[in-house]
Amino acid sequence: MATTRKEVWLRAETIPNLSPILQPAANALLEAAEEISIFLKDFPDSKLWEKPAGCASVGFHLLHISGFLGRLLTYADGKMLSKQQLQYLQSENGQQPTDLKTLLHKALQTIHQTVEKLKTYPESSFAETRYVGRAQIPTTTIGLLFHAAEHTMRHIGQLLVTARVLQSTPE
Repeated sequence: MATTRKEVWLRAETIPNLSPILQPAANALLEAAEEISIFLKDFPDSKLWEKPAGCASVGFHLLHISGFLGRLLTYADGKMLSKQQLQYLQSENGQQPTDLKTLLHKALQTIHQTVEKLKTYPESSFAETRYVGRAQIPTTTIGLLFHAAEHTMRHIGQLLVTARVLQSTPE
């Protein structure tokens, strides 16, 4: 009989040194990492940049996850984006000369680094005002941290559907 994998949030595991308030965000990030590891296991490199029905490619989603998590944490730290982050943002929409293994490794590494970084935010900082982008759109530290998890899961959902569609079409 096949066993069913419990989602991270249903395992009742806690991350040491993480505010319990941020545990749901960490759970979402860890779930994202598990899902892409499972569902992209046999995904072919040849379809990495395909855009079925004009949807974003699997490669784009992996690049974007690696980029936006760093950007959101930069804003959560009360800083502006670096020149390197802005250059990376510009490069996300183009096909990159790399393979799935490299992109997946980078996305997983970034997700796990983000979970570790969540441990560094004291609860006293959660309501602090932070500003996003050149337009200096106001938000809060906790708003940025939860948006990091929410935005990750949004792209994971899109990525998994795109991967499924592409894997169901012949090469």
